[in-house]
Amino acid sequence: MSQELGPGDLASLRLFVDTVRLGSLSAAARAQRITQPSASEALRRLERRLGVELVVRTPRGSRPTPDGARLAEHAERVLAELDGFLTEARSLRAAGRRHVRIAASYTNAEYLLPPVIARYRAVRPEVVVSLAVANSAAVIARVAERTADLGFVEDPAPHPELATRTVATDELAVVVAPGHPWTRADGPLPAGELTGTPLLLREPDSGTRATYEHAAHRAGRTVATPLGVMTSTEALKTAVRAGLGATLVSRLAVAAELAAGALVEVPVAGLDLRRELRAVWRPAHAHDLTAEFLDTLRP
Repeated sequence: MSQELGPGDLASLRLFVDTVRLGSLSAAARAQRITQPSASEALRRLERRLGVELVVRTPRGSRPTPDGARLAEHAERVLAELDGFLTEARSLRAAGRRHVRIAASYTNAEYLLPPVIARYRAVRPEVVVSLAVANSAAVIARVAERTADLGFVEDPAPHPELATRTVATDELAVVVAPGHPWTRADGPLPAGELTGTPLLLREPDSGTRATYEHAAHRAGRTVATPLGVMTSTEALKTAVRAGLGATLVSRLAVAAELAAGALVEVPVAGLDLRRELRAVWRPAHAHDLTAEFLDTLRP
C-alpha cells in the first residue's frame, strides 16, 4: 500500500484527529460537517493509503488502535503547524497591514506595556499591535506554540528554547490593610513569619507566585498553604483592603494604593523579592517587527 498522502487527504487527517479527540466517528463527522457514511469512507480511504488500521469502531464509539494513537499525536502536530502557517499568512495579507502579536503577564500588560505600545504606534501607525493577557505559564506556551510573536513575563524559570531579554526590574511588596497587626511591628517582618503565614496569593502558574516561592526556597523556607488563591492582582488588592489577609504583589501594581494609604507595605527581612521583567520570543521565527518593538523598550 502507498503511504503518500495527497492534498485531498488533509480533510481525512482532520477527521481522524477529531475522531480520536471526541471518541466518536459520528461526533467527528458533525464537527467536520459531513455525513457519517462519508466520514466512514474517508477514514477507510486514509487507512488504505497508510496501510495501518487507525480506529476500532464499537457500539459505544470509536477508539484508536495503538498504532492509531501514535499517529494521532503526529497528525495533531502537523495540523497545528499548518494552522499556524495559514494564520500567519492571513495576518500578513489582512488589509495590507502588518501585525505584532504580544502576550503578556498581568504586571507587564497593565503597568509596563501600555506606554511602550503607545510610543511604538506613534512611529508605526500602520502596524496592528494585539495584546493578550494571561499568566506567565500561558504566555510562555503562546510564544512556544507561535500564537504570539513576543511574550512578556516575570517567571523566574529558564526557558532554553526561547530567546530572552530583561526589559525592566520589579519587586514584590507585602501589603496589608491599615490596622493589620503587621503594621504595628517595631521592625521588618522576619522571613519565617511571612512564609509561615497563609497568604492570599495568585495561582501557581503566575510569575508573582513563582517569584515568592523561589525567594522562599533560596532562603531555606517553605511557603504555607495559601489562605486563598485569586487569578488577578485587582482581586487580591480588593480582598486585602477588605481585611481578608495579606498578599504579595508587584510594587508597580500598588503604588497608587500605598500613596493613598488604602494599603500599607510591610518590610520583610531575609527575603529577596526582586525580579526581572523579561521579553521572550522564538529566535527561529522572529521577524523585523519583533526586533522593532523590542527596540522601543530600550532607554
